[in-house]
Amino acid sequence: MTAKKARFDGSQSYVATDDLKLAVNAAMQLGRPLLIKGEPGTGKTMLAEEVAAALKMPLMQWHIKSTTKAQQGLYEYDAVSRLRDSQLGDEKVKDIRNYIVKGVLWQAFEADEPVVLLIDEIDKADIEFPNDLLREIDRMEFYVYETRELIKAKHRPLVIITSNNEKELPDAFLRRCFFHYISFPDAGTMQNIVDVHHPNIKKDLLEAALKSFYQIRSLPGLKKKPSTSELIDWLKLLLAEDIPADALHSNDDKIAVPPLHGALLKNEQDIHLFERLVMMNRNHR
Repeated sequence: MTAKKARFDGSQSYVATDDLKLAVNAAMQLGRPLLIKGEPGTGKTMLAEEVAAALKMPLMQWHIKSTTKAQQGLYEYDAVSRLRDSQLGDEKVKDIRNYIVKGVLWQAFEADEPVVLLIDEIDKADIEFPNDLLREIDRMEFYVYETRELIKAKHRPLVIITSNNEKELPDAFLRRCFFHYISFPDAGTMQNIVDVHHPNIKKDLLEAALKSFYQIRSLPGLKKKPSTSELIDWLKLLLAEDIPADALHSNDDKIAVPPLHGALLKNEQDIHLFERLVMMNRNHR
């Protein structure tokens, strides 16, 4: 019932801090779900993909929506299809198992080898959702009432749960998890991340881009701060358009509206705020 005795040490395509590596390995050692929080774009979902690839474990993903119910992760009983088939005289109706649709947790539990199970953006669901999964994730088993079967996990999956902190998670759920908060990368870590995606970028362009990026992130009142993934996209555009480094800042080194800033700021409120602050800066020369 335990996961493979392997260790996660990061990967070539994912820059993981020492604290994050420790968190992944601690969760495996304890056999507890790893709860990852952090603002959008900090690589929470990608972490599960990289851990699975690095440990050579299959990845199963359950992306949570506001309408998702915990029961869907276990199984669903398709009573409508059974009723329709019974009206048509189909022989299938005699075996109720034909109308049980296995959820992601069931598939992970019956897998022949340990898997990485990603439960992505758990905070999008109803507040009762995490509590409804407590017993199943804790005991690694659940009961199928329609067939009177107890489904037990062959191997304990490595469960990675992500949250964007949109709502508080219940204390009882938190007690069962190993928790790690992915802080937004500092300039040094960000440079390492960029190197993975754009290894040949010129040093002066990267320095100018990072300076502009962190200036924008530090502006007070932004509705949505630009994330790591948006920085990577912006750099891709700068390289494609062959934008020079000096186009990213003003002559007096004050904050300026950078080219292609629509890759960084994703709503008109933030763009207007940014442009107003730049104008105020110019007027105070």
